[in-house]
Amino acid sequence: MRFSKKNIIKALSAIVILVLMMSMTVFAAEEAAEYVPAVYGKFWSLIPPLVAIALALITKEVYSSLIVGIAIGGLLYADFSPIGALRHVYKNGIMGVLTNSYNMGILLFLVILGAIVCLMNRAGGSAAFGEWASKRVKSRVGAQLATIALGVLIFIDDYFNCLTVGSVMRPIADKNKISRAKLSYLIDATAAPICIIAPISSWAAAVSNSVENVTEVDINGFEVFIKAIPYNFYALLTILMMVFLVVSKREYGPMKVHEMNALKGDIFTTPDRPYGDAKEEEKEYKGKVSDLVLPIVSLIVCCVIGMIYTGGFFRGVPFVDAFSGCSADVGLALGSGAALIITIVWYLVRRVLNFKDCMECIPEGFKAMVPAIMILICAWTLNTMTQSLGSTEFVDATVSGFADGMMSFLPAIVFAIGCFIAFSTGTSWGTFSILIPIVIAVFGKSNPELMIIGISACMAGAVCGDHCSPISDTTIMASAGAQCNHVNHVSTQLPYAITVAGVSFVTYIVAGFVKSAWISLPIGIALMLSVLLVLGKRIDKE
Repeated sequence: MRFSKKNIIKALSAIVILVLMMSMTVFAAEEAAEYVPAVYGKFWSLIPPLVAIALALITKEVYSSLIVGIAIGGLLYADFSPIGALRHVYKNGIMGVLTNSYNMGILLFLVILGAIVCLMNRAGGSAAFGEWASKRVKSRVGAQLATIALGVLIFIDDYFNCLTVGSVMRPIADKNKISRAKLSYLIDATAAPICIIAPISSWAAAVSNSVENVTEVDINGFEVFIKAIPYNFYALLTILMMVFLVVSKREYGPMKVHEMNALKGDIFTTPDRPYGDAKEEEKEYKGKVSDLVLPIVSLIVCCVIGMIYTGGFFRGVPFVDAFSGCSADVGLALGSGAALIITIVWYLVRRVLNFKDCMECIPEGFKAMVPAIMILICAWTLNTMTQSLGSTEFVDATVSGFADGMMSFLPAIVFAIGCFIAFSTGTSWGTFSILIPIVIAVFGKSNPELMIIGISACMAGAVCGDHCSPISDTTIMASAGAQCNHVNHVSTQLPYAITVAGVSFVTYIVAGFVKSAWISLPIGIALMLSVLLVLGKRIDKE
């Protein structure tokens, strides 16, 4: 019997339609019965982010890597049903993260911040500040130390830190021939590591809430956060290493190549030059230093007011309690919106921009933030896929198994696991929200001092993994703030983060036995300096 081409196509179409209908029916039935994937709570739950990270580092391309990771997560969740996977990715993934109020608050903050940066550039504020600073900051070391100092001063929120420091310091870094990769590292290393040891920050609020949500033990979350600061070895040693590298003028790994190229005039190194022509617009306008300072100051003040407002400060709640109980997404959105209005009014009064120019900057700022927004949405969706596969339950079971027989080693173990989770999922807050309840359950009543060290190890591991991960929102924001190729930032920062992580791991082993920050922290500092000196001698020989 002979089959015509037309009949074969019809038959195949009928089969495909039948399979799709069966897939939809099966998936709908499973969903109605509180569907649980076969791989739920197993190691397979970490495969999607691990694949995305590996592809990003191999292919040097972020978007496709994230999409592949999301697709694998959807297929694992739906037991490899294509329709089920698409439904899960779209409904629970993309639509879920876009309808989340916190995520939308952060995206709104990014869009408004992009508009403010565009306004400052068009008014000439950035160029004026660059000229002013170039007369006072006359060396590469000075420019890098100024970047670090500004990053330390803006300790309220890591997103706010990344984009604000980047917009202010880019012109100065460019004039002093600092590579965009190095600028990204300086921004990233003064974002989360500073916020995680700053008592008044959105991170302090998140940690405090994670501690107090554990109802089995009655403890003050803010007090625990304060006591954990001297044990946060990764954050403290990162700051030490960053200053040492700047002052000693030494680099290693891929960063060395980028810095050598920057000295020759190429601050990007790779062919991809994000925003490489952004400076041309500034030359058409004349501004003063105040045209940059006032928007930045108003942004800081308004964001602080917005955050304490959401915490109930103006309803009689004490300042510290208001900050620890604030909604960072709403506070940052309200604060940045108010700062945008102040900036527009300021430029109109000074007549450096007319109303039409100001309005044109809003969509332009939005467009400048589109790459970062796309990566963030993909990263959030990938994290949703990972959570839906039971990654939290898998980690909970793994850590609880370790905790029983290795009490003194637990801080180091928690730090390593925290690094792995944050690296795989790209979320710091999600990491310590998983690990902190476990540590409190193990040590909350029996060993309070080891509980403090363990909680600090949770936070340090979360920040470390966040630093290393290409799908981390903070890492993405650091790349956007410096206008650097994202993969360049990740690949150059990774050796530095791993160096500090290794020293921190050893220091947590010491802290688990001595149970004293006065002993373990000096040991960690001495070990960090020793490692850097050895690396320095090796670099000098090369």
